Amino acid sequence: MSIDVWAPKSTRVRLRRLDDSGDTVVEDIEMTSASDGWWTAPIDLADGERYGFVLGDGDDLRPDPRSRRQPGGVHEASAWFDPSVYAWNDDAWTGKQLAGGLIYELHLGTFTPEGTLDAAIGRLDHLVDLGVTHVELLPVNGFNGTWNWGYDGVLWYTVHEAYGGPEAYQRFVDTAHAAGLAVIQDVVYNHLGPSGNYLPEFGEYLREGSRNTWGDSVNLDEDAVRAYIVENALMWMSDYHVDGLRLDAVHALLDHRDPHVLQEIAERTDALSAHRGIPLTTIAESDMNDPKLILPREAGGYGLTAQWSDDWHHTAHVALTGETIGYYEDFADLDAFRKVSEGGFFHDGTYSSFREEKHGKPIPEDVPNWRLVTFAQDHDQIGNRAAGDRLSQSLDYDHLAAAAVLTLTAPGTPMLFMGEEWGATTPWQFFTSHPEPELGKATAEGRIAEFAKMGWDESTVPDPQDPSTFENSKLDWDEVGEGDHAQLLGLYRELAKLRRERPELTDPSRDGLSAAAREAEGGRVYELRRRDLVVVVNLSDAEASASVASGARVLLATAEGVVLDGTALSVPAGASAIVGPVL
Repeated sequence: MSIDVWAPKSTRVRLRRLDDSGDTVVEDIEMTSASDGWWTAPIDLADGERYGFVLGDGDDLRPDPRSRRQPGGVHEASAWFDPSVYAWNDDAWTGKQLAGGLIYELHLGTFTPEGTLDAAIGRLDHLVDLGVTHVELLPVNGFNGTWNWGYDGVLWYTVHEAYGGPEAYQRFVDTAHAAGLAVIQDVVYNHLGPSGNYLPEFGEYLREGSRNTWGDSVNLDEDAVRAYIVENALMWMSDYHVDGLRLDAVHALLDHRDPHVLQEIAERTDALSAHRGIPLTTIAESDMNDPKLILPREAGGYGLTAQWSDDWHHTAHVALTGETIGYYEDFADLDAFRKVSEGGFFHDGTYSSFREEKHGKPIPEDVPNWRLVTFAQDHDQIGNRAAGDRLSQSLDYDHLAAAAVLTLTAPGTPMLFMGEEWGATTPWQFFTSHPEPELGKATAEGRIAEFAKMGWDESTVPDPQDPSTFENSKLDWDEVGEGDHAQLLGLYRELAKLRRERPELTDPSRDGLSAAAREAEGGRVYELRRRDLVVVVNLSDAEASASVASGARVLLATAEGVVLDGTALSVPAGASAIVGPVL
């Protein structure tokens, strides 16, 4: 066995071994310079053994850039972790394809009171009963502090110690598979966090002077950095048996090489999928509205499995709330619902008032509907509001029921954000725990300034560094069985069951797909047709009517008063209904 590290900036590298506490040096081993900036030392490390690297002639210990475990945090020694020690029980797992699936996005630190992987295992039955097929975890990589959304990661190969570390992660995936659930891991390759990032001391991981929204951009011109990313992606799907990745903000990946790093990830993922004999999923988050991400490589695309559709979210949000400020402005267009339902993107080369330029490209008609992930709520669209307020904190039951119907009958692959299924009243706010006072102060002040610029009341912006901001964001599981919460949860379960039973709701083709919105007294009525199945969401103050196929029956109604008389459907104000033929 040998320990290797890429450190072209250093003329000397030592591997430092420490005692079990990580406080006392056992020995320093001079590493040998190899080719292309790599250093190596022929040595065996025991599972759990503490170690790190000393660069140059100094004495400061640095964690392994590919560390799997950081017991003392991102500034301290690494602990060797051997993923092959774990005895997996998922040999019979055949995976889950994304087509026809239902994704559930969750943040480990706030999903349960304990905020750990093992505690989350105890809630997997809830997801199974709901009808979820894919559990998507927000980033679990190592960040400085105790709690964080996870997008401030600086050691991408680790599993955050407060969540339980890498062994607990293996237990979680193994148990999820036993329950019939696939696991998607959210990964961040577009930037590194503000504290604990020692990678630039080793090599040119970042492009100095080339910045994106979050800091210096990652140096994708460097072969070793590209390998660092691609091999990390493969690590989750091989060593941890993960079923796919959600790739954060891929529009911030500055890559001029061919193939693009996203294509390289897709190609390597497809090869691993063939080797493992199970479907592996790659989902991009992108604000570019560019179908190239999901087009087949034979057609000049990158060949990723799917991408998020913010346009669908914006359309649904405006429909449900009436908000039309900022990037929501364009989606007040009466035609927005038809366009995103039938074509996937609203901005497909049209003028975006928010960006003040033309934006996006159309999706070819032969691209399957399920390749777009659609959602009414997610971590960003809730957490990046000033107070982190969910739809449930401003909408009544009828509107929350409408959100459920819109989400689970949409042509895309639906995704729920944790707690959405019962209308959780707890907010999900932006929280950090930077130990450095100056960084914590800058984060809090920056947050307030950002929302003040957009006209929000500063007093409504919680301090991200205040522990109560994190605690307030934890789900209250006592709500699940109470009143409207229980009724809403029952509706989501019924809708998920209907998606499994009705082929129209998972049909990948645009054939027989049409949508329309119309003005009515006090609001709008939304109508979606998927072959002979008709969905009516009445967000007006008047009764809505629709024509349906002969022999149809009411499959679901969110309120009393829905009447089907032959081919004439009547839906009362505030109600939603799904009507279709008997199979």
